[in-house]
Amino acid sequence: MEASVERLVFVREDEFTIARMAAEGGPGFIAAGRALAGIQPGETLRLTGEWADHARHGRRLAVTACERITPSTVPAIRAYLGSGLIRGIGPRLAQAIVGHFGEATLTVIDTEPDRLREVINIGPGRQAQIVEAWQEQRAIAALMLVLQGFAVSPLLAAKIYQVYGEQSAEVLATDPYRLIGQVRGIGFGIADRIALRSGVPEQSPQRVKAAIVDRLESAGARAGHCFLPLTALLAETAELIDQDRALIRRSLDALTAERRVVVEAHSGQTVVYPKEQHSREVSLAAQLTRLLQAKSRLPLRAYEEDPRLHDDQRAAMTLALTCTVSILTGGPGCGKSHTVRAIAATVRAMGGTVTLAAPTGKAAKRLSELTGLPAMTVHRMLAHTAPDDSLFPDSPAEADLIVVDEASMLDLHLATRLLAAIPTGSHLLLVGDSDQLPSIGPGRILADLLDVAEIARVRLTHVFRQAGDSGIIQAAHRIRAGELPALPGRGGFWFEEVDSPEEVAERVIHLATVAIPRKQNISPGQVQVLCPMRKGTTGTLEIGRTIQDRLNPARDELPEHWSGSSVFRPGDRVMPIRNNYEKNVFNGETATVTAVLPQDRLIRLTTDDGQPVEYGFDELDDLTHCYAISVHRAQGSEYPFVVAPLVNEAGGVMLRRRLLYTLVTRARSWVVLVGQRDALRLAVRQLGGRRNTGLTRRVAELQP
Repeated sequence: MEASVERLVFVREDEFTIARMAAEGGPGFIAAGRALAGIQPGETLRLTGEWADHARHGRRLAVTACERITPSTVPAIRAYLGSGLIRGIGPRLAQAIVGHFGEATLTVIDTEPDRLREVINIGPGRQAQIVEAWQEQRAIAALMLVLQGFAVSPLLAAKIYQVYGEQSAEVLATDPYRLIGQVRGIGFGIADRIALRSGVPEQSPQRVKAAIVDRLESAGARAGHCFLPLTALLAETAELIDQDRALIRRSLDALTAERRVVVEAHSGQTVVYPKEQHSREVSLAAQLTRLLQAKSRLPLRAYEEDPRLHDDQRAAMTLALTCTVSILTGGPGCGKSHTVRAIAATVRAMGGTVTLAAPTGKAAKRLSELTGLPAMTVHRMLAHTAPDDSLFPDSPAEADLIVVDEASMLDLHLATRLLAAIPTGSHLLLVGDSDQLPSIGPGRILADLLDVAEIARVRLTHVFRQAGDSGIIQAAHRIRAGELPALPGRGGFWFEEVDSPEEVAERVIHLATVAIPRKQNISPGQVQVLCPMRKGTTGTLEIGRTIQDRLNPARDELPEHWSGSSVFRPGDRVMPIRNNYEKNVFNGETATVTAVLPQDRLIRLTTDDGQPVEYGFDELDDLTHCYAISVHRAQGSEYPFVVAPLVNEAGGVMLRRRLLYTLVTRARSWVVLVGQRDALRLAVRQLGGRRNTGLTRRVAELQP
């Protein structure tokens, strides 16, 4: 049967899609199936399937095949053009265009586009925009058919076209491995499927090289490694493509000759780096050595010590003022922020300049709140953009003292850029909790630098009385020591024992949306759900979707837009997950969706700092919803109330002490863990593997 898409109802991660359909001259109905992947409101489809009864949705069509067809009737054409699929045309303009051209509308746009100016309110600029969007939509539709022939998700067509444009089909046909790393959502598996079905031989050097590079880059993205041991790389690549190790070694030698990878000795074994990671690690070690060996330019003179400082806080101040590079670390409640405030105040009193920074906007804001001093993100500091505040130097990266809080979040890329920007003679103070999770990106910068003997460091261990009364801080210190917290808890830390993952998820959702807001007389937005896993019953995807549907459900009077399995609605809380310097937004900041504009194919946000931002529909991979986020995403942030599931799903692969410790220390007033006692024990017991890095060795080798 033929029908047009009225609205998407649900899209699952595996692309199973439910949509509300309208049939010409018949009643509306619900269609469901993975064959519907990638459909958009306004499209006309030819569907094959069977009618079935569903407990929730009633009678619906279980779709087994779906073909996009050009709408031919006036109502279908009007719905197609007014749906937002074609940028520049909204419902009102669609009515005018179809009213003028009738059933010939799409033929006119395709073959006689200049005639669009016959319609009122369409000038040369709008006409060019419509034609460009029309051609793009046609190209993407053709690309979808090509991908379906390779048994690849049609959802990737728009992403491929966004990168390669009119060259997309040629790239797919001649060099599909180029897609890896350039098109989001395409890794080696998808590119390899396209290549093999296109006739690329299994032993092709092109294929083997792509597999080697994929294993190296996946190790960085998946586990934060900067390199892989040669034996591990050969084994993983052989398993991935089922080829002989001798063949893989020859391709690795070719990659080395092409300078795409670096092979070197490390701790008695041969290791392999991606070229980019190797260059950054070498550069970071050199920059750190430059700062360590520099003569201080800080205008040091006698100063008054704050009598409220503890002995180890005074030691930290002395090191920060006398050493060009130093580290201040310690757990919660030990006074790191108060120490930073005292150090910054002393430097300013001596006539020096100070910049306080943190890796994310949330962490910078929290640093400012805790110290009472202005702070900025490292990215803004590196862009030399200081707020209009005399407390910042004109060039923040060139201050006499630069303090970087939440230093455990620094990855190899950001740390390299940071140190390269600091002038010789300036002081760098890294502040962080070395027991928290390492960065999302490759490297373990803070932990590596703590292993460098030449770098001065102080660990604060004294827990101040007021902080010591907090059940959260007591639990955190027990977890850090490998001990189970007192259960069920007290003073802001609570553990609710629930066994079934389904019951855990429902209890977490109820606590976050109903129980805690009602008890504390707050909005649900002040309760943050943190999940150890992304997938599964208790992962961010499932729990986040349910919370979104309860707090901000679909409304017929408001537009929404589906991007993959995520739907964006006005009122949604979202977070950029990639830095965008053109938009001036950075990973970890939070914002609220203020408008969804199908006609312009974009959504509007307002950041928590009041900054308006626009994201095109083709940029929404850069955003994630905040209803439930991973513990990694919460690094550097603090929330009044935190609720988290803790279950032994997927063999407890994510249950690690650092993760649990980081989770618990994100809460200011309450943290409620819901789940299995065995999962809690496992998380406390398991330390997790160490990342493969060479920074400590490189810095040590450069010392006199």
